[in-house]
Amino acid sequence: MEEATNTESAQSRILIKGGKVVNDDQSFFADVYVEDGIIKQVGTNLVIPGGARTIDAKGKLIIPGGIDTHTHMQLPFMGTVAVDDFYHGTKAALAGGTTMIIDFVMPKKGESLVEAYEKWRGWADEKVCCDYSFHCAVSWWSDKVAEDMETLCKEKGVNSFKVFMAYKDVLMLEDAEMYQCFKKCKELRAIAMVHAENGHLIAEKTDEIVGAGIMGPEGHLMSRPEEVEAEATNRAIMLANQSNCPMYIVHVMSKSAADVVARARKQGKVVFGEPIAASLGTTGIHYFDRCWRHAAGHVLSPPLRPDTTTPEYLMDLLANNDLQLTGTDNCTFNADQKALGKDDFRRIPNGVNGVEDRMSVIWEKGVASGKMDPCRFVAVTSTTAAKVFNVYPKKGRIAVGSDADIVLWDASATRTISSKTHHHNCDFNIFEGMVCHGVAKVVISGGRVVLDEDGLHVTQGNGRFVSNPCNAEFVYGRINNRDELIKPVGVQREPYEGKVIDIANGAPAPEPVRSQNIITNDNTDFHSRPKTAGGARHLQDSTFAFDGHQIDDRSPRKSGTKVSQPPGGKSSIW
Repeated sequence: MEEATNTESAQSRILIKGGKVVNDDQSFFADVYVEDGIIKQVGTNLVIPGGARTIDAKGKLIIPGGIDTHTHMQLPFMGTVAVDDFYHGTKAALAGGTTMIIDFVMPKKGESLVEAYEKWRGWADEKVCCDYSFHCAVSWWSDKVAEDMETLCKEKGVNSFKVFMAYKDVLMLEDAEMYQCFKKCKELRAIAMVHAENGHLIAEKTDEIVGAGIMGPEGHLMSRPEEVEAEATNRAIMLANQSNCPMYIVHVMSKSAADVVARARKQGKVVFGEPIAASLGTTGIHYFDRCWRHAAGHVLSPPLRPDTTTPEYLMDLLANNDLQLTGTDNCTFNADQKALGKDDFRRIPNGVNGVEDRMSVIWEKGVASGKMDPCRFVAVTSTTAAKVFNVYPKKGRIAVGSDADIVLWDASATRTISSKTHHHNCDFNIFEGMVCHGVAKVVISGGRVVLDEDGLHVTQGNGRFVSNPCNAEFVYGRINNRDELIKPVGVQREPYEGKVIDIANGAPAPEPVRSQNIITNDNTDFHSRPKTAGGARHLQDSTFAFDGHQIDDRSPRKSGTKVSQPPGGKSSIW
């Protein structure tokens, strides 16, 4: 009996000793004590109850577990289902240091949002190994959808809704529908999210590419040029701004779309930009690889960009807060699934991996490269997401009272990414062969050690659903103060008492009297405007006429005029 008690204590009581705590705003050396899934103490010389497991963190960083803001586990899509289900996907997440994902409920057109939510909860609850939340897509619009949004916000713990400007006739909303959705988000104090691509133009470009006989994966890139992402990003931000609704742009993939986000933020708009591991870690040159499987393995929407400077550019913006947080759009398919489009790029299931490698890729490309410091790394991989989706400081911080989602990060360690060693359920990795500095050595999820020197220890169903309340201060703090300032106010005027023409019986409007129009008065002179008071013509009038006549044809010619002091001064002759 005593032995069982000690085993339970060792699991619920953990002392992390000798490491450096890194939060988004500060770092300091301290020990961290965890009990029953909550951080109980942070500091030095802690008084610890007996039966605690001690973990040596010397030389390592103690950081909040990562939060992946964008995943699609077990997604039915394009005739098949993503192979990373909620078990394999969250297992891979924990292996890389991510302790919470935010997945997407994806209702079909005409399907109830609430019913779709319940279906996704049924898939997830029995499989998740780490904590998770949901966004919900809005793939059609009606009063019923608006009611379902309210139910999800008030009863189901959802505070974010995503609309698609792409996938015409499947998921795409038109501008007027998006505007109504944004207004409802604003009313609910929820976050509006957008997949920004011009769906109408993509449909036209796709027909052109197919008409040119291009059917390989490169056609996917050609049919979705960078401009269609930037244009849609700008349009989405404009529509959201007109409804005074915060805007979250998912998977920022290009320089030009990132510039639109950065410019909007400089103009004071409440906008958040989310680059993903793929756009920060690789490029679209792979679409032109001679191996079809390799090229198809990189197909996602919006596509990776062939400009090889894009990842560094996006990382610069992320480091400087022009972009704010990171996800992965993790949606994996095996070779035989991608092969649905072997003869037609339009049928290649869109999606790539990322949930396991996001933290290491961002450390390698951001911190190891000198673009960002460890505090900023914590912000873009965890803390900002917790603030935006209103679970901070329970998530995203090492502090007393926060959830014990903790990673011991070894900045000096390296690992080589490969599909042969990753924990995904797919047979391909877009970061294949990349050597990354920065490795999660110990991962604690909900107070349980799930990764240590002995490997990965996960259990299906151990993760919890995390409710995301609406009205996040980090998102709506400025919005709330703007409502009154931008409220439309009419002008108070005296009533008009003049004449009003009668057009009820189709009476024509009176013709203007030419002589009353100063521009077109009856004037037999060459020019339409009257002469000035001094008798000169208006300088705006041209002296040119199609018949060759000039205004001064009948005027006597002047003799030459000697100017003693011409403009610029007189010249001297030696």
